[in-house]
Amino acid sequence: MNKRSSRGSPASPPQARFPGQQACLPPGVVPEGPRRRILEAALQLFASQGFHGVSVRDLARELRLQPSALYAHFPSKEHVLAELTLVGHQAQHEALRAALLDAGADPVAQIQALVRQNATLHATYPQLAIVANEELHALKLELAAATLELRKQSAALLLEVILRGLALGRFSCQSPRVTAAAIAAMGLRIPYWYQPEGELTIDELASIHAELTLRMLGVC
Repeated sequence: MNKRSSRGSPASPPQARFPGQQACLPPGVVPEGPRRRILEAALQLFASQGFHGVSVRDLARELRLQPSALYAHFPSKEHVLAELTLVGHQAQHEALRAALLDAGADPVAQIQALVRQNATLHATYPQLAIVANEELHALKLELAAATLELRKQSAALLLEVILRGLALGRFSCQSPRVTAAAIAAMGLRIPYWYQPEGELTIDELASIHAELTLRMLGVC
């Protein structure tokens, strides 16, 4: 598409995502220090402009550093993205496992706990959710492998609960895998529309997601 409008005036620059919202990492996932500062600055830029829309010079400028200073901590921009995607998926997987353990043995309580936790994470850390999921494709397989394995494990947690609920007669659905994918997709879309200053609190949003999930699984 031509970068000028039909009247010949320059096209407006693309609108940045998350205007005015400061990106942050979950507490404890990366120690305080230069690496965390770099990761959080990169997270802000990648979430707003996309990985390919940000250069090493852009990142260095954001941090008020020389580009060479970044290479003391990360070999490349791709390695920064690789760590962000891994951090995001690690935080999610650990939170889901903890929620599952706290929920007890009932598959209904387990699925509610998983969905509530997933919705809470995506609403609390929207920039990390978008970068960890949307920008993962920009990495070579060797840099993405650890993250892809964690993603697989997290998906397995959800599917295993659904399958156990079906076996116990607690759930009813035509296709467990399709249903699991639909449930996961609800969480993935949260960063694109949810506004923390809007009419729903994060807790209310998580409760709605849990209720929708039970309906999808035929739980009255």
